[in-house]
Amino acid sequence: MEFARYDINKFSPRQMVALPLVLLLLAVAVLGFTTLTTGLPLTPGIDFAGGTAVTIFTPDSRETIETTFADYPLLSVGEGVGDGKYLQFGPMDDTQYRSFIALVNTNYPDAKVDHIGETFGKTLQSQAFLALIFSFIGVALVIFLAYRNPISSGAIVFAAISDIVITAAAMQVLGIPLSLGTTAALLMLIGYSADSNVLLTTRLLKRKGKLDEKLSGAFRTGIIMTTTTLAAIAAMWVVTTLGQIQIISAIASVLIIGLLVDMMNAWMLNAGILKAYILRGGKK
Repeated sequence: MEFARYDINKFSPRQMVALPLVLLLLAVAVLGFTTLTTGLPLTPGIDFAGGTAVTIFTPDSRETIETTFADYPLLSVGEGVGDGKYLQFGPMDDTQYRSFIALVNTNYPDAKVDHIGETFGKTLQSQAFLALIFSFIGVALVIFLAYRNPISSGAIVFAAISDIVITAAAMQVLGIPLSLGTTAALLMLIGYSADSNVLLTTRLLKRKGKLDEKLSGAFRTGIIMTTTTLAAIAAMWVVTTLGQIQIISAIASVLIIGLLVDMMNAWMLNAGILKAYILRGGKK
């Protein structure tokens, strides 16, 4: 793997942190603008906003389905194998929902309908937010207890925060909604980010040897580890996208974006901070 042999030592700490910091600022701008215009940093899926999901098996085309449900807030039509269709609808009031159910039962009597109320969706939304916050707090506590060094510990936590912020901004730009599945992907990304950055920090601060040699060795190990994981998730994304398994496809999409972002933040942002810290005499 030629990329794993790339000479990361030829860049100065300032050059290494420049791109990640610029992307982080752009990501904050995207999420901030979305929050000002919609009230939320990410577009919520029906899990959090409330709505109705309908699974049907029909030879009807997408255009026919859109015409059938023209009077209802149809958000998307996913097509699967065996004439399977997965329809997502936005929130409806009681009168509209009753007429909607009558229409579904008339045209597609074998349909499976899953409904999430708007109030319950907001409850799930707040619980998901708390899960992300407590995950960050838990990771930060473990990191600070392990290293007892504000620079190295802060760099790991900062890189993890940057991973989530940039990945969330990419989700918003690419139109991937925030759902229970994609929230789980973000939680997994926090753990993976901590793992890759702990690998780097341990190699640089706790092992003996020259800085260039330690950084090159850590880079080779980390890149091979991340690309192997990326290959497995990419295969999962291809299979689930072709099979129209939307929830797993969305999870895989978020993980692919997040792992690419983590690769940048670990080996540019965190590595640049640690390299500057060591060169200035913070670690003999």
